[in-house]
Amino acid sequence: FDAYESFDAVGLAGLVRSGEVSPKDLLNACFERIDQRDPALNAVIHRMYEQALASLDILPDGPLKGVPFLVKDLVSDVKGEPLRHGARYWKDFVSKYDAELVVRYRKAGLVLAGKTNTPEFGLQPTTEPLLFGPTHNPWDLTRTPGGSSGGSAAAVSAGYVPAAHAGDGGGSIRIPASCCGLFGMKPTRARTPAGPLKAPGWNGATVEHVVTRSVRDSAVILDATAGPDTGAPYYPPPPERPFLDEVSRDPKPLRIAFTGRPFLSDSVDPECLDALSDAASLLESLGHTVVEDAPVLEGEAFADAFVIVLAGEISSLVRAGEQATGRRARYHDFEPVTWALYNLGMATTAADFQLANRRIALETRKVGQFFQGYDVLLTPTLARLPLKLGTLAPSRIEEVVGRMVRTLRAGKLLRAAGAVREMATRSFDFVPFTPVFNATGQPAMSVPLFWKDHLPVGVQLVGPYAGESLLFQLAGQLERARPWFDRRPPDFSDKTHD
Repeated sequence: FDAYESFDAVGLAGLVRSGEVSPKDLLNACFERIDQRDPALNAVIHRMYEQALASLDILPDGPLKGVPFLVKDLVSDVKGEPLRHGARYWKDFVSKYDAELVVRYRKAGLVLAGKTNTPEFGLQPTTEPLLFGPTHNPWDLTRTPGGSSGGSAAAVSAGYVPAAHAGDGGGSIRIPASCCGLFGMKPTRARTPAGPLKAPGWNGATVEHVVTRSVRDSAVILDATAGPDTGAPYYPPPPERPFLDEVSRDPKPLRIAFTGRPFLSDSVDPECLDALSDAASLLESLGHTVVEDAPVLEGEAFADAFVIVLAGEISSLVRAGEQATGRRARYHDFEPVTWALYNLGMATTAADFQLANRRIALETRKVGQFFQGYDVLLTPTLARLPLKLGTLAPSRIEEVVGRMVRTLRAGKLLRAAGAVREMATRSFDFVPFTPVFNATGQPAMSVPLFWKDHLPVGVQLVGPYAGESLLFQLAGQLERARPWFDRRPPDFSDKTHD
């Protein structure tokens, strides 16, 4: 099926419904591309061809019936398939049930074809786990596709599938969408389900959705998956109408603030500021009022608090892993950054953890107040072009320190020495705009409107709490004004990575 990549997921499902192609045709087209292109990318780390083929006989008549789909190898369980979280400690773990989100993917008619690469525990904004090796960006094989959903983004950008599962705890949908020239919507906190046996990750900062090439694919999949599952601790207000309906509706003239001043670092590359200026001009030409303004945040305090909360989450995940596997976790089971965060979490008191939460809550209040005067906030998605692979690898000193830290006392010393903060600072220097909106719970999207030297440079648009409908209207308007669907990375099928 040579025209496979000419259609988005909605288009492919339409061909299946009309009988022009079969689900097996689409599945074979997907795997032909994986076989041909993945040796250069390393995006798919577990293939499920036989399982996918068997599922074709029992496909429900959902809105995306027969469309191949890939699941990120993090958080969401797929029954009978491995779930490694990018970690050597979990390399032999097999899921015993389907996550509720996966249940909803199946009901939508999606055909689960494999699992995609992710950094260990989704911690890094690049996808370079020691367990599986780095994923390469289809636009430039020397660069990162972003993280933590880098495997999914690379797979969609390279044409394996029109959409793939992703998750976002600090930017992990928006970051790889920007790096790979895709549309990436982070929904409102808890818009998609986390159950049946898990709570929303990273103290509620994490939410799962997809990366796509078209806006309507993102909307259709969110329509199919949004809503609370049994026992959900909280859920945002439901939309007035299906998200898909919003994509074709132009928004009313909006009051949009924009800023190039990073929240969690000191500088932004000129190319990212060029993308911001270009987007602001485009929005103004579409009839919106665009004003330079931004919430004033204490970025350093927010970053420190975010790391403390993340350390608590990682230490609890490691402890939960010990319970699930019956095997004690040791420093050689994990990468240095993970082990350092684990020890920092174990050394942090309950009072310190709660103080960090209060600091984050204080900063998010400031954002809420800011949005009383604006409908949308526009920023660069990233502060840098996609980084060269290896840029965020731990330094030799950090690696040694991370490996040596094995006790609670050493964890306190590590915290005092600032090694964890130094590791976090390098990440925040790349992604200073995205984590704040995981803390606020607001929907935010990266839109591919700008390219520099053949590299995509996304811009981030943030909406009010539970404001996905508004963002989908705006995204649809931007997509019509400056289509990006046919922008493709160069042919790399005859290349392999080192």
